[in-house]
Amino acid sequence: MLKLSDASDFTGEDLTRALKGYLSHWAERSGIVVETWALPGGAVPREIARTVYATVLEALANVERHSGAAHVSVAITLSASGLRMTVSDDGGGFPENRADRSPGRGLAAMRAWFAEVGGTLTVNTVPAGGTTVTGVVPV
Repeated sequence: MLKLSDASDFTGEDLTRALKGYLSHWAERSGIVVETWALPGGAVPREIARTVYATVLEALANVERHSGAAHVSVAITLSASGLRMTVSDDGGGFPENRADRSPGRGLAAMRAWFAEVGGTLTVNTVPAGGTTVTGVVPV
């Protein structure tokens, strides 16, 4: 499991560049197709950028380890109301309610990281239908 302190110490302007590089490398290494729907076009505060970067890396590690997915999509948008991050896969999902009752260490860490910056993280899963991790940080 990744620790937030392991995430790159970059400024918010570097988040998009860092994610593009990581996603490209990860897709090539894992063999899982990555669709990037959106990445932030503006500056993201440093702590939020670190949180998003670490969470994307942890979510992708979970996809690779557990999901059996062939595709994953990533969308990170920044607006006047805040930041929204979504990582969705087409893998096997979890048994019903597993994500809420007894989350693994990675899910618990991702939720804690978002809570530290005033945000929330939810996990929606459908057995045999994939998983979506969504993090929101309001302004």
